[in-house]
Amino acid sequence: MAMYKSYYQYLYACPVVELTGYTARFELPGRIFAYLDFAGPTGSAKDGLAEGMLALAAQRGALKKGQPVVEASAGTFGAALCIAARRSGHEVFLAVSPTLPPERQKLLRRLGAQLVFTGGGLGGRRALEAAARQVAEEKGAYYLDYFNNDDNPEYHRRITGPAILKATRGGEEIDAIVAGVGSGGTVTGVGEHVKAWTSHIRMVAVEPYESQAIGGGFIGRHGIPGLGAGFVPQNYNPYIVDRVVAVSTGEALRAARDVLRSDAIPAAPSAGAALCAARTLLEQGKAKSALCVFSGRQLYE
Repeated sequence: MAMYKSYYQYLYACPVVELTGYTARFELPGRIFAYLDFAGPTGSAKDGLAEGMLALAAQRGALKKGQPVVEASAGTFGAALCIAARRSGHEVFLAVSPTLPPERQKLLRRLGAQLVFTGGGLGGRRALEAAARQVAEEKGAYYLDYFNNDDNPEYHRRITGPAILKATRGGEEIDAIVAGVGSGGTVTGVGEHVKAWTSHIRMVAVEPYESQAIGGGFIGRHGIPGLGAGFVPQNYNPYIVDRVVAVSTGEALRAARDVLRSDAIPAAPSAGAALCAARTLLEQGKAKSALCVFSGRQLYE
């Protein structure tokens, strides 16, 4: 058994599991694998990403020792950033909406965040980013800006993409990789790395059916946390994506429940969306062996 110098080294060592129970249950004509990237404290891929982005910024000198860090997030990434930044000695300021529920405010403060509320009742992405930039200027802080920062896909070029190819014998065991689109970093970073080293693997991007910014469709509310921001992130590279699949909230939730029953994997709705898309590829004959990036886990009581 490996001995690690930090918990984050353990987080980077994500396992790849074949979903034999799921494929057998639905009699699918092929194989599905899952890259389980959710072992951290928030139960999501954001834990490794937050630490990795801080490390990349420090490595090139953009983030100084002890310098405050700013982000426009009250969600999972904001929580993951608080944990990673506190460990490395950085104070965190989060730009959030004034309508943020008190319970969430309390949690983020407990994790060490100082909350900065947007004015005038505004909480849209642009308002949050403007507030974050202002705080960064006033505090001399580093604005992480994970929706628009290439360190996000770079993390996946260095960590996720190589790990997937290593686990699948250089990609020989798969012909498609399926990843949900939130900030756009995963599908871009993995896709750019994989396509640089292979020629047969297709990249499939997944978004909510109810909010199809990537596919150019209707944008509305949905129930798949972590996916479908309602706009096309700057980090998203459409040129390495071979297909975009829209999955409804209901389909994602059903797939997450199904894989828990068939393979004992506590998949979050975002992981369920990727799994549902992979199943569609196999059923339509578009892939024979697909790997899904499971970027979140669901805690069951």
